[in-house]
Amino acid sequence: MHTVFEKDNCMLFGNAMTFMRRPLVLNPLTVEADVVVLGLPYDMATSGRSGARMGPDAMRKASTNLAWEDTRYPWQFALNEHCNVVDAGDLTYMSGDSSEFTEKVEAAATSMLEQGKSMLSFGGDHFVTLPLLRAHAKEFGQMALVHFDAHTDTYSNGSAYDHGTMFFHAPNEGLIDKHRSVQVGIRTNYTEADHGFTVIDGQQGNELSADAIAEIITNTVGDLPVYLTFDIDALDPAFAPGTGTPVCGGLTTDKVLNILRALKGLNLVGMDVVEVAPAYDNSEVTALAGASIALELLHLWTHKHKL
Repeated sequence: MHTVFEKDNCMLFGNAMTFMRRPLVLNPLTVEADVVVLGLPYDMATSGRSGARMGPDAMRKASTNLAWEDTRYPWQFALNEHCNVVDAGDLTYMSGDSSEFTEKVEAAATSMLEQGKSMLSFGGDHFVTLPLLRAHAKEFGQMALVHFDAHTDTYSNGSAYDHGTMFFHAPNEGLIDKHRSVQVGIRTNYTEADHGFTVIDGQQGNELSADAIAEIITNTVGDLPVYLTFDIDALDPAFAPGTGTPVCGGLTTDKVLNILRALKGLNLVGMDVVEVAPAYDNSEVTALAGASIALELLHLWTHKHKL
């Protein structure tokens, strides 16, 4: 049995499985917070191997390996001194009901954003980003998308719930400006005519320096509010085997962390890490990569908004 303390609608567990051991909140709308972590355990939109619904818990568990470091190398500030992060646990929905899930994600995110809170969301498969974008667009208007992935996810075919169609629908709904958006790590086929997005493919991602990639991203998005979504299969399977649709030829974890650290000027307004599927992981390396990327995103957000 774990000792539980309740204060200001937070539950502080002696051994709680929360991201970075941050407080678990009963209702994120009633507490003070800068960033709310929300798990979205959904993988019914996958086209490959299922299992990403277990991703949020896997990344939380892996993050305990990172929580001891007060000041995260090579950042020069202690995150917890400048950014109040809480973990709201996982969104609940009727099992098997994609329509209800989509509606609840958008409603929950809209409520938190209206209160001035920012969100770090954990998938789940990549479809979860679409309702998140809908909520963020209500608050920030049309955004730029910075998208790390092996796939463009701009395919027009598929059902209403498909993790390969979000960025076909998002620009058509006016949520993002694809001409001011960048996709990094792409190494699967897509229709280049009228694609619109700036693409830094897997080969370019490996050959260009992190600073050069960051410069392309920064110049493309300009001063637009930015939503950053990270599909863990942007990493090569050597660094992230635990995912539903792994593709060889991807980025290294080190390269990705350095790209993110070089994006300090972005007006980051929303962020997610998706497609971690722990059933296919080895020694939790994929979950650790996802947790590490999420932690870098928190530092990136804090550097822009709180320092």
